[in-house]
Amino acid sequence: MKHIVLTGGIGSGKSYVCSMLKKRGIEVYDCDDAAKRIMRTSPEVIGALKELVGDDVYDADGKLNKARMAEFILKSDGNAAAVNAIVHPAVGKDFMSSGMQWMECAILFESGFDRYADVIICVTAPEDIRVERIMKRDGITREKALQWIRCQMSQQEVRRRSTYEIINDGSADIEKQIENILNKI
Repeated sequence: MKHIVLTGGIGSGKSYVCSMLKKRGIEVYDCDDAAKRIMRTSPEVIGALKELVGDDVYDADGKLNKARMAEFILKSDGNAAAVNAIVHPAVGKDFMSSGMQWMECAILFESGFDRYADVIICVTAPEDIRVERIMKRDGITREKALQWIRCQMSQQEVRRRSTYEIINDGSADIEKQIENILNKI
C-alpha cells in the first residue's frame, strides 16, 4: 500500500485540505489528534511525560495541562526534542497499525515520519495569512503565533522536500490542485 502524507506548517490549512479529501471519501490519519489521544490514554507516555516535565503536566483529573506543556516545549529546542522522543514513536506505531493510507503530519520531517511516506504533499500559505489563522483559531497574539511558526521547519524547506504542493493562499483553486495531484498519484 502506498502511503501519502499531507504536511505543512501551522496555519497553512492542512485541516481544510483534509476536510476536502474527506468529502472525496479519503480518510486521513491525523497525527495531532493521535498524539493528543495517546498522551491522554497511554500509561507509558503519561508516565514518561510526568517524569520529563513534572507531575503538574497533568491535572488532578489526569487531563493534560496544555499551558504547562507549551511552556516547557517553548523553553528550548532540547525540551521539544525530549517530548517528541516520547510521543512520536507511539504515534508512528499507532499509524502503522491503523491500516490507513493517508496521514496528516505538521512536523513530518522533524518527527522522522517522512520514512512512512511514498508521496509527500505540502500545504503552503503566506506567513501573514498563517499568522492571522493561528491568532483567530487559538486566540493568541501575533508574537505567540510567530513563535509557533518559528518552532517548525521553514515552509521553503518543507516545500523543497515534498513531492507536490497545494497553495492555500485564499485565492488558488484548492479543488483543482487536489484533483491534479490525485490524478498523478
